[in-house]
Amino acid sequence: MTAAGLACAVCGTELAETAKFCGECGAPITAATKPAEYKQVTVLFADVVHSMQIAAAVGAERLREIMTELVNRSAAMVQRYGGTVDKFTGDGIMAVFGAPIALEDHAFRACLAALEIQRVTDRLAAEIERRDGITLQLRVGLNSGQVIAGEIGSGPMGYTAIGAQVGLAQRMESVAPPGGVMLSASTARLVEHAAALREPELVHIKDTDTPVPARRLLAIGDHEPRRRSESALVGRTWEISTVTAILDEAIGGAGCVVNIMGPPGIGKSRLVRESAALAADRGVAVFATFCESHARDIPFHAVARLLRAGLGVSDLDDRAARAHIRTEVPDADPEDMLLLDDLLGIRDDGVELPDVAPEARRRRLTALVNAASLARQTPGVYVVEDAHWIDAVSESMLADFLAVIPQTPSLVLITYRPEYHGALSRVSGAQTIALRPLTDAQTSVLTAELLGSDASITGLAAHIGARAAGNPFFVEEIVRDLAERAVLHGEPGAYLLRGDVADVEVPATLQATIGARIDRLGSTAKRTLNAAAVIGSRFGTDLLTSLVDSADVPPLIEAELVDRVGVLPAPRVCISPPADPRGRLRITAQIRPRRVALAPGRRDRTPPTGIGRRECGPDRRASGGRR
Repeated sequence: MTAAGLACAVCGTELAETAKFCGECGAPITAATKPAEYKQVTVLFADVVHSMQIAAAVGAERLREIMTELVNRSAAMVQRYGGTVDKFTGDGIMAVFGAPIALEDHAFRACLAALEIQRVTDRLAAEIERRDGITLQLRVGLNSGQVIAGEIGSGPMGYTAIGAQVGLAQRMESVAPPGGVMLSASTARLVEHAAALREPELVHIKDTDTPVPARRLLAIGDHEPRRRSESALVGRTWEISTVTAILDEAIGGAGCVVNIMGPPGIGKSRLVRESAALAADRGVAVFATFCESHARDIPFHAVARLLRAGLGVSDLDDRAARAHIRTEVPDADPEDMLLLDDLLGIRDDGVELPDVAPEARRRRLTALVNAASLARQTPGVYVVEDAHWIDAVSESMLADFLAVIPQTPSLVLITYRPEYHGALSRVSGAQTIALRPLTDAQTSVLTAELLGSDASITGLAAHIGARAAGNPFFVEEIVRDLAERAVLHGEPGAYLLRGDVADVEVPATLQATIGARIDRLGSTAKRTLNAAAVIGSRFGTDLLTSLVDSADVPPLIEAELVDRVGVLPAPRVCISPPADPRGRLRITAQIRPRRVALAPGRRDRTPPTGIGRRECGPDRRASGGRR
């Protein structure tokens, strides 16, 4: 097991003790101490049940063998889902998800790892019971929150996480049932939309006089995360009208690919759901796949899911699925059908696959799928969400499939973030919609719908609007966080303010999302951003360069973490948002995306004109928003 402190500061890959360069990204490894940082993380503790009795029964030598195998298998699961093994605790492990590299879905990844740890432990336990006649079980506990992550002392102690959240994770492990996974309330809140959890229960933990809420993790299925809630759609009239017009043309036989681009929370998925509802109203079937950050290294992950949905076999067993596909594509080459079975994960293990080179296999599958698409007479809508996380094989195959879409009655919707520049963003003839932030008036409408009209929340509404900077998801999450912390009382749409307006903090869901974007910056750009946050919400480049040697502002603008607000001799830059009024740096509560709708196939930032796009004057963006 690699020491937790030996990780690349650029990409987070774990390193050998003697490494001079990162084997993944090539960055040089220096002996300099990594500065401690606040991080939103999920901490995992796994501990062997009745370890003392096991030690007495098998002896120290055999115990070491058992623990070595258990730790190796558990560490592999942690690393598979992007976590870092912090330490071996004597009869278990501590792992951290979200440090040193921030992960916006740290809680979800930790849950996946916890369930996998229990599965590999069950297999190991069966082996141990046959050989030693003892029962091996683990308890696993998870807790999410803010910690300080950095190096402690020198030598082998290295990088670790410190804070009350670490202790609570250990307490969750202590109250978990043997073979089970127990989540704290904070972790459960982050994954309740994507995981199956038992009803909340109160548990007694060490060092507390009152019981605390916890929930047991039961399972995570292969399904798209569910929405917590659905607020009114605000400020997307033009986008909906554009997609509606393209959908109607697609139904008539002029298929089209529409790329929907924007930063996290801006409303890409909401626009897709509204488009799917429009299609359903017209009797058009919708087939969807979604990409996940933890699965970006799994070949065929996204494309196989979309094909299973499109062929109607997602809910069938393997035998029924194979029979169904052959009725859908009756004239296909039998060998090609075997290759398709293998791609979809429904292959009959008793049938040998054709001996075909990988490139030839890809060409044959592409020809098969495209022929089926061209033969399809009924219209359909196909959705690929979060393409910025797509695996490379799926990306390449989908790009080939999309070549025939204009000749079919199909609409393909692809969502991704601005940093994605892969093949799916460069499809010939595709229309691109770059979602803009809500205007101040639209943000006020959304905030009023969520909060209500009571006089006590008047000032709060303006404060939330300023924090959210036109991002609808940010508005929703800030209101939700205030309600959960009892700053707001009542029901959605009818809240009363019972706390201080200054108590508006950035929710953990947003801190992790934006923290992940900051961690993708280079070291100089990150230092520049930290210095800018100390200066304030607005700063000039002269003052910034006096604080930071070789200040690197362009990457911050490109990452949309700061806005340029002037172009005259001494341009000023605006950081989003100001520092927290109590002195804590809150530099990432607002992101102001570029607001521009691009012409077909274009990736430049020149605002177009014409049908279906807003007219732009020389000094205005397509959204008509702030510059």
